Amino acid sequence: MSNTENRCRLVLVAPDLADAAERSKLVGEALKGGDVASVIVPQYGLSDQDFQKHAEALVAVIQQAGAAALIEGDTRVAGRAKADGLHIAGGVDALAEAIERHAPKLIVGGGNATDRHHALEIGELRPDYVFFGRTDGDIKPEAHPKNLALAEWWASMIEIPCVVMGGTDPQSALAVAETGAEFVALRLAVFGESGQAPSVVAAVNALLDEKAPRFED
Repeated sequence: MSNTENRCRLVLVAPDLADAAERSKLVGEALKGGDVASVIVPQYGLSDQDFQKHAEALVAVIQQAGAAALIEGDTRVAGRAKADGLHIAGGVDALAEAIERHAPKLIVGGGNATDRHHALEIGELRPDYVFFGRTDGDIKPEAHPKNLALAEWWASMIEIPCVVMGGTDPQSALAVAETGAEFVALRLAVFGESGQAPSVVAAVNALLDEKAPRFED
């Protein structure tokens, strides 16, 4: 059994699929692969009405697997779908408003921290986590070097957990873990190839179990 208490954990970003049932099935299969802390559900190009359907189906699947469901997009959708939290892709103002309205009832994090200055502004709001990268920013095999550098700086001095967007290669999770980040987010690395999601989640957990640095108590 994976020992995840003192090492970087996996966060999934739900894939961009128009079919709600297919999307829920894929995410549910991935969650069977092993430890996942949470799943971020972006709206992508869906209308608010369609996103509501997707969110309700996905939240049920995610929560049943013991992970937290975080909705990126319409905050009203998150409330109606009974999600665990909100992922805010906008900047400081959007995050401040979400925290004021929804914390601590819901998990609220994100913030689009593109540099140290913005990261510190976000940190002053005391979100549940800061996100380095974009949920659709996995365009190369490796995690973006700027996000890795920001995470290493952040983790060394700030107690608020950070999530770093990984790359399309599952091995990119280890580079994120080595920064000291508490969470690595993967999307295409897990969902890019049909039928591979559970085995990729299992492999990433095994990799982190074996090689990720351990946090000090």
